Amino acid sequence: MMGNNINPQTNEKDYLKAIHSGTTTVGIIVNGGVIIGTESQATAGYTVATKQAQKLFEVNKYVAATISGGVADCQYVVNQISALSRLKEVEEGEVPEPKYIANITRNILFSGRSFFLSLMIVGGYSEKEKKGKLYGIDLLGTLYEEDKFISFGSGSPFSLGVLEADWKPNMSVNEGIELIKTAITSSRERDAASGFKIQICTIDKDGYKQIQ
Repeated sequence: MMGNNINPQTNEKDYLKAIHSGTTTVGIIVNGGVIIGTESQATAGYTVATKQAQKLFEVNKYVAATISGGVADCQYVVNQISALSRLKEVEEGEVPEPKYIANITRNILFSGRSFFLSLMIVGGYSEKEKKGKLYGIDLLGTLYEEDKFISFGSGSPFSLGVLEADWKPNMSVNEGIELIKTAITSSRERDAASGFKIQICTIDKDGYKQIQ
């Protein structure tokens, strides 16, 4: 995860290099909800800028988001969607659905059209559908809805290999937590930009819960 912003005018080689720098974020669907995780290393080029970067955020009671990309850009987007979520909750008297949060995230990134170097996982529990929901949004504003798992960041190829092999339908929360830990650990072992403590949360009918 990088601490610099990338201007759309940056040459293509540097731009693509920036996109592929960074982090490991993972989200999976489990029985009754979702589990989202990441690690805590932030880099600036070849330097470890911090070992305690917050990359997992509670957006509201039933939605969380992970970030990868430019730190300032991601923090701005998280602040915006958190504020818009609170506003929506005040206006309508109910916590916004994961799909709503994913869509406003998508709108912010689409409006920027590559100005924000931010790739995000938005996941949560839908009170209307009574199940977990998982979305990925890239820096161009492309919105993906996943029904199994998703991973973003430079360490994602390693995590995806673990998820492809070991994810299964109707996993329990405990099984999902262990799978997330295994997937992120795989990335930490092989990806130089991913490391240090793992951050994990679960979200189900009882809401957001930070595991570690």
